[in-house]
Amino acid sequence: MRTTRTWLMLSVALIAGLIAVLLASQWLDAKSGSGMTKVAVAATDISLGQRLTPEMVQLVDWPSRSLPPGAYQQIDHLEGRVLKTNLLRGEPVLLAKLAPQGTQGGLSAVIGEGKRAITVRVNDVIGVAGFALPGNYVDIIVNTQRESGDTAVRDKTISKIVLERILVLAVAQEVGRDDTKSRVVNAVTLEVTPQQVEKIDLARSVGTLSLVLRNQIDPRVADTTGATKNSLLEQVPEPVKLAEQRTNTPAPRVKRLPQTSPKNKDASSAVANAQPASTAPPTSATNSASPPSSANAASTASIAATSTPQTCIGVINGLRNAQECY
Repeated sequence: MRTTRTWLMLSVALIAGLIAVLLASQWLDAKSGSGMTKVAVAATDISLGQRLTPEMVQLVDWPSRSLPPGAYQQIDHLEGRVLKTNLLRGEPVLLAKLAPQGTQGGLSAVIGEGKRAITVRVNDVIGVAGFALPGNYVDIIVNTQRESGDTAVRDKTISKIVLERILVLAVAQEVGRDDTKSRVVNAVTLEVTPQQVEKIDLARSVGTLSLVLRNQIDPRVADTTGATKNSLLEQVPEPVKLAEQRTNTPAPRVKRLPQTSPKNKDASSAVANAQPASTAPPTSATNSASPPSSANAASTASIAATSTPQTCIGVINGLRNAQECY
């Protein structure tokens, strides 16, 4: 009797437990189902610039609490839109990844607002061995002849970075940005501003261009003055050397005789004007005067030996004849 009652109670408890598990499972399924939302995702890998079709997109369940901003819940709203970035399979299609409404497909959909696309010819060296891929940033160097009004300047060749942090949109006819393998091509398309377009067009007409690959997250500007042959070899230009030599050369020293006082000078001038040497014969006092001293003779000789032209005048100081040169 007791055994029968025991088995009956165990059976009832087992049935009640199964019913509780079933009800709890249904409740959890209903609750979880109410927290899901349909979101449009890429059904396959899609490259930038492509126009979306219904076959490229599918709807999947997505948790409502983690719904990304700008997600689409209907495929019809995406038909005909153009991607401006790459999409991987299963990645949600967001508004920020689409070009404006009405944009045509192709490279023009990738160009940013206010920007332009220009193509430059490259080779395996200029194109950084094929590592200038779409999505990377490069600097542009031009090698040209510097214009100078000084004909004595021989070092006119210069290399200078003219543009920095230029986005590579495409290489040849490929715009994909997923492949990191180098691709040697003969043309690279760059995204630049209208002012930079003019600079590139002028630079490739006056010289040769080279691309320099740079770090994608490095925004610093390279403030350089350009490289010339003299700066490369650490030489000083010839005009600078000549200017330094002229500056360092001392001026020639001119030996001057001591000058007489203004009073004696005026007196001697008056006497010379009153008695010209060419017309009046010398007086006895003048003839009896002593000849010029040895110091005056040496001064006269030194003046005659000087290469600098001088002006000499005759001076009568009392009873003595003298000559002063300036």
